[in-house]
Amino acid sequence: MAEEIVFDINEIKRILAHRYPFLLIDRVVEFVDSERLVAVKAVSVNEPFFQGHFPERPVMPGVLILEALAQAGAILAIKSKKGVAPGKQPFLVAADKFKWKKQVVPGDLLRIEAISESRKGAFWSIRGEVTVDGALVASGVLKAAEVDF
Repeated sequence: MAEEIVFDINEIKRILAHRYPFLLIDRVVEFVDSERLVAVKAVSVNEPFFQGHFPERPVMPGVLILEALAQAGAILAIKSKKGVAPGKQPFLVAADKFKWKKQVVPGDLLRIEAISESRKGAFWSIRGEVTVDGALVASGVLKAAEVDF
């Protein structure tokens, strides 16, 4: 059963080391300890990457969608009771079977679901899906390793 926990941007900034312009999670709306997390990202035309990608047809770079999922997975790993060890931070080490299905444009609200697939020692496997208005935008499996931070 999902815990009634919401992490706002201030809590997210306490959890993750990321900062503007690379913090890509606005809030966490669902959290099930050690199982899954749902986060959201409101995509604004004011995002710095839209200046060059592309000025006449703004499209969120796919690698930043992947990064948003990695950040959601990191929050899941860190906040879980048997999560990342103190003094460690999960670092992305691989992306498997990642596919992009739909472009993300200004005004879209990303729903980012990170699901813990497995953990072996300091290595995590997180499966994820990113949707906009119920339509699949991207999905894949991310691998992370806990490192000293």
